[in-house]
Amino acid sequence: MEKVWFFAKIASKKREYMQHIFREYDIRGVFGEDLTEKTVKLIGYFLGKKIKSVGDYAVVTYDARAHSPQLSDWLVSGLNAAEVIVLHGGMTPTPVNYFCNFNTFRVGGKDITPAGGIQITGSHNPPEYNGFKITIGKEPFFGKDIYALGREIEANSSMAIPTETDVIEIDALERYVDYLAKEFSNLEGFDPKLAIDCGNGCAGVAIDPLIKKLNIPVYRLYFEPDGTFPNHHPDPSEEKNLADLKKMLENGAAYGFAFDGDGDRIAFLSRKHNFKGDILALFFAKSMKNPTVIGEVKCSQIMYDEINKIGKAIMYKTGHSNLKMKLKETGADLAAEVSGHIFFNDRYFGYDDAIYTMMRILEMLKEGFDFDTEFEKLPKLFSTDEIKVKTTDSEKFAIVEALKKILRSRKKELGIKDIVTIDGVRAVFNDGWGLVRASNTTPVIVTRFEAETPQALEYIQNLMNDLIDEAKKAVS
Repeated sequence: MEKVWFFAKIASKKREYMQHIFREYDIRGVFGEDLTEKTVKLIGYFLGKKIKSVGDYAVVTYDARAHSPQLSDWLVSGLNAAEVIVLHGGMTPTPVNYFCNFNTFRVGGKDITPAGGIQITGSHNPPEYNGFKITIGKEPFFGKDIYALGREIEANSSMAIPTETDVIEIDALERYVDYLAKEFSNLEGFDPKLAIDCGNGCAGVAIDPLIKKLNIPVYRLYFEPDGTFPNHHPDPSEEKNLADLKKMLENGAAYGFAFDGDGDRIAFLSRKHNFKGDILALFFAKSMKNPTVIGEVKCSQIMYDEINKIGKAIMYKTGHSNLKMKLKETGADLAAEVSGHIFFNDRYFGYDDAIYTMMRILEMLKEGFDFDTEFEKLPKLFSTDEIKVKTTDSEKFAIVEALKKILRSRKKELGIKDIVTIDGVRAVFNDGWGLVRASNTTPVIVTRFEAETPQALEYIQNLMNDLIDEAKKAVS
């Protein structure tokens, strides 16, 4: 019996090990451990079957990581086995892959629109990680569909797929750069004294030719793609990763942009301020007529209140796939995450594109929009960044559910005005709010707090943390 139990335990661990790479918004794991030749070929094959139900062609591109070309060969082999014709765009930022889904390419004497796209990217994860962001029929492939894909692959894990790396090469990056250069031709020669930090990710391969076409002078930092990220980690939502950019602002630059590893998240700084994604969304909304803007649950109350004065603000779930689908459902003009995912439906295609976002900011600067002055005119609130509380994947959602019950049962006693449960729980008080949600991708609970005074912020944060501890005890 001991041997049977031992091998059953090993098998159970393997199943769990396999399934953890299939996440809410994408597929992600460690190259060579999670993302092996066999697994990636199977991902390509079974994804190919789904793409094939929509059309014959799929675009594959990849980021700057050293193992991305190898993953590309394995993935392409699976897609070819599924009889999908692969249009390959080489190294590009993720938004270029999305862009291809909304454009036609001349193939075999006819114009075709891809039925799907797969970007090979580890985004802002450490260098050993990689993964896949997937679009099918112009819509993100995520959530229950990714989980089902993982189960299907596991059920067919003994299937062997031959190596077959034939592709049709396309000029995806050139088409994207030409499109943006035309859309923003009014910026030619504009010089607001910019510094740009690409973090050795792949954003530079698009930004470099774009700013050259438009003759925009730039102080450059780390444009060269290098998947080991030798200068700093490519996550602009972390202040420590902006240190070199801030030095440029101290020594001549007036404005700075930083990008994550695959170019779908942005940070924008002046010499005085770091403008988060929700504040940028508010400023973009001011240039639109009767705007409708979608924000995630972590967005500042300032964004919601100020946008509602000139249009309509909608609070929704965190996650780039969730926001893209909500944007399509509502026909809103814009969506945003605090972390710097910005989605333009106004004059664009409704996906998160940090490079396009940079061009819209430059456009506003040229038109005379004063970001510092407008920011300083906003009501003053005090907030925390995201704070992550370690837990387990098996308990994180149960803890949040237990917390909801506690808050509802003591709503009056705790002085809570409203309880928002769109994504986790956002408890709204007279002078601030606290958010607690389970991460969809890691074994943590994410918290964020905002209030009118430092004292209120401390009170709400301490109260919510005490209640989280109480909820933990309730589920343990």
